[in-house]
Amino acid sequence: MIFLTGNSLEETVKINSNFELNNRSIEEFARVMVPEALDVTLDINCIWENGAIKVTMKTEEKEEEFVFPDQFGKIEHQEVTMAKILLLKLFNKKYSWGGLMGVRPTKVVRRYLSLGYTYDEIRKILRDFMLVSDEKIELLIDVVKKEEEFLDRNHINLYIGIPFCPTKCKYCSFASYEINGGVGRYYKGFVETLLEEIKLAGNFLKRENFRISSIYIGGGTPSTLEEEDLEAVLEAIDKYIDRSDVKEFTFEAGREDSLTVEKFKIAKKYGVDRISLNPQTFKIETLKKVNRRFDRENFDRFFKLAKEMGFIVNMDFIIGLPGETTEDIIDTIKEAEKFDVDNLTIHTLAFKRASNLFKESQDRIELDGHRINKEIARVVKAKKLYPYYMYRQKNIMEWGENTGFSKKGCESIFNIEMIEENQSTMGLGGGAITKIVKPVTEYRDFIERYVNPKDPALYIREMHERMQAKEDLFMKLKNAESEIN
Repeated sequence: MIFLTGNSLEETVKINSNFELNNRSIEEFARVMVPEALDVTLDINCIWENGAIKVTMKTEEKEEEFVFPDQFGKIEHQEVTMAKILLLKLFNKKYSWGGLMGVRPTKVVRRYLSLGYTYDEIRKILRDFMLVSDEKIELLIDVVKKEEEFLDRNHINLYIGIPFCPTKCKYCSFASYEINGGVGRYYKGFVETLLEEIKLAGNFLKRENFRISSIYIGGGTPSTLEEEDLEAVLEAIDKYIDRSDVKEFTFEAGREDSLTVEKFKIAKKYGVDRISLNPQTFKIETLKKVNRRFDRENFDRFFKLAKEMGFIVNMDFIIGLPGETTEDIIDTIKEAEKFDVDNLTIHTLAFKRASNLFKESQDRIELDGHRINKEIARVVKAKKLYPYYMYRQKNIMEWGENTGFSKKGCESIFNIEMIEENQSTMGLGGGAITKIVKPVTEYRDFIERYVNPKDPALYIREMHERMQAKEDLFMKLKNAESEIN
């Protein structure tokens, strides 16, 4: 008998089985997807017959069985996955994402493609094996087909994190500190250190011939930088970073309360071609609740200016902000329709442990996901926007996901590469994550990460030591690639 510990000593999943189970995997699945299975005894049996696998599961009160053709190792530990799916069946759980609980369901599709499955065969596996809804299956297939046009292992990307904001939004778990708060006293030192880190990174990447395909300045709120500091950072990038292969240069100008006309001009001067303007919602009362200042008239003015200056413009919205009803969300989506947006990113709120919102309350208003998704589908179709990347998060609404929609030709390469974890990343600045991606097999990668300190004071103190560690990490990648070649 296998005992799987639940949320307390009293809550366990007790399993009698005739085959080897991945205990930790079953436990995690039960906690997230089927909490009713905690403190229940399950009898699970598996037999292989006539080219199929049959798994049965029963409790004292009920019994279910699941039969599916044996995929002969293409689905790793197929019988264990079938046991998880049986938990859903046994406890009558019907999720739009079925048994896919991972952050990157697109990776599942891409793996099946690499194993030789056709899209129709993948649809069957997702529908009949993983119990995914037809709506989500088509979203996955559409996104993967679009991603295949852009995925590129021959380049890396460069991320620069600016860990300051005008105010700290309650839902935020990223590296960000209020510029007028106590940590703000390190602002100037942070900028000076970042300029030096850009120089060191640029020299290293040139020397070792790492080619960059996209640059992304995020945060925090990068437009919190003062005009002279923004120019200094962009000038350093222009001077030290080899941009001969760069296809896109993104600057998150996410909050209108941090923008000036001069900042837009500086960004344009140094080759930024994409910006984000992120209302998150058009309901002012909600933005006040989450500690985010917003002036609609000012926002409209900067959106108009960004389009006139030729920037590709992304707008972000969040479904599920505190107190918002289905009607509030639909009103925001209708307002978004008024803008000639190039990219539209729809996030479904996930409660992050590091956010103030998580600490205050995790109560949610029940939302009509069908109506909301129907309205999103109507608007993106009207504006000729197509899904090109998506991912999920823990503690997200079961029908929700984060999806980027784009006009054709305006897709964000950086977003695709980051979400699919396909390219290696050199991360500079506060809280930036550096990672190397090394192929292990044709469908599996090994990923190693190194994180810059979020705290500006620690970042200033440790930058040189951390930069050396990142160089060492990238040399491991280079040596691994040499061995393959």
